[in-house]
Amino acid sequence: MVHYEDTIRNKVAFERIAPHVSSNTARKLQQVFGPRAIAVWGSRDTAANRSKFDKMAEGDEILIVEGQTIKLLGRVAAKDTNPQLSRELWKNLLGGASEGWNLIYFIANPREINLPFRTFCELIGYKPNYHLHGLARVKDEKLARFYDRYDDLYEILVRLEQGNKVQEVPEREAVEAAPVRDQEVAAPHELSDHLKMQWLLLKMGRQAGEKVWAPRNDQQRITSEYNFTDFAETFAAGLDTQVKYVENIDVVWKEEFRIDAAFEIENSTSIYSGLLRFADLAMVAPNTIYPMFIVAPGERRQRVREQLSRPSFRHLGIHEKVRYLPYERVNEIEEFFGESKTGLNVDVFVGKSEIFQD
Repeated sequence: MVHYEDTIRNKVAFERIAPHVSSNTARKLQQVFGPRAIAVWGSRDTAANRSKFDKMAEGDEILIVEGQTIKLLGRVAAKDTNPQLSRELWKNLLGGASEGWNLIYFIANPREINLPFRTFCELIGYKPNYHLHGLARVKDEKLARFYDRYDDLYEILVRLEQGNKVQEVPEREAVEAAPVRDQEVAAPHELSDHLKMQWLLLKMGRQAGEKVWAPRNDQQRITSEYNFTDFAETFAAGLDTQVKYVENIDVVWKEEFRIDAAFEIENSTSIYSGLLRFADLAMVAPNTIYPMFIVAPGERRQRVREQLSRPSFRHLGIHEKVRYLPYERVNEIEEFFGESKTGLNVDVFVGKSEIFQD
């Protein structure tokens, strides 16, 4: 794992990669990573590894394992058989002879963890003493059985590393209907306040380097009022969660292939409707680790608290996942950062919000 520090932990600037890849690969990397540096890994170009590499697809989960410990998890953003890039990144020197890690994959949402590999084996259905040899691929039938019971391998492994419990998804029939947005009537000034808050969260999401999304029905109004057009064209790419459960949430931030935050804005509506969309999401993806925010004026704080105390929401654990973010705190964040991109991220919004667990 001599190169782990160089190209996984420290990542690689796009400018260093671009001269050695095709224009199509370069375009794909820019679509996924934007200006961010990229985690890159490679395998030896052997017959055994090549057969696994050829089956590797965009969006596949990937684990890097050292010994009997999972060191990193992420998703395949792109792949390339590329001796030239291998030489650029890793010099390809082994005992004085040139031998490369030419089967190269670019990893989205890399996250370092320290989790026993046997934990993964138990989840997937391998024997606890299963040993990896080179590049390995989980059999499709084992993955199918896993996803019949669970929602997201990445988030489940993170939860297990943190010592949190994981939940199985309910029977498919229980969540068959797609959620829809309420058509509630609001006064013109209330609609204006709601739209402004959507725009602020979208704008600051882009400042933070996130891809952003709003319901399609809202996008035209936001563009017309605020001249904002920077919605993610490939919003659904790489998502495990069914898109129909997130595409109608007021504002969604996405980093590479994973949702980073979700915001429901409740200016004058019942609050219950926004929480219900989060409840639908929690049912189909019960192991989510990203924050979900109810954004509402300060005078509605108690109303948010009351709604979160409903037995149906507490049964689903929504009160432990959803955070209350007042309009006033959003405005404070916008005023403090202005147009700056430095330091603005999801954690800033988490720090300005609160969670009601009692």
